[in-house]
Amino acid sequence: MATSLWVRTIRHHQTDRQATVPCTRGDAHAALRDACHELDLPEPIWLDKNERDWAEFGMTRFLPDAFFEPVPFDRLEIEYIDPDAPKKKSRDPRNAF
Repeated sequence: MATSLWVRTIRHHQTDRQATVPCTRGDAHAALRDACHELDLPEPIWLDKNERDWAEFGMTRFLPDAFFEPVPFDRLEIEYIDPDAPKKKSRDPRNAF
């Protein structure tokens, strides 16, 4: 199955708009550009913090101050989705079967 980027705008703690576009882990910038175009949103500024979050967690968020123009949401979140990735097991003993 193909990997993708899930992009969603959050407004008042709820998902307002969302889109899923094809993506590879190393090409998030292009996929984000495509998703912003699809949602008719300005493209955010990708900062070092976003780069670190993306590298470590496969997800990051952009607040309204990451955009050059005003946006009608509280934050934009992006997440890398790989359906073929091995599932991570919880190390919490309460989750053991």
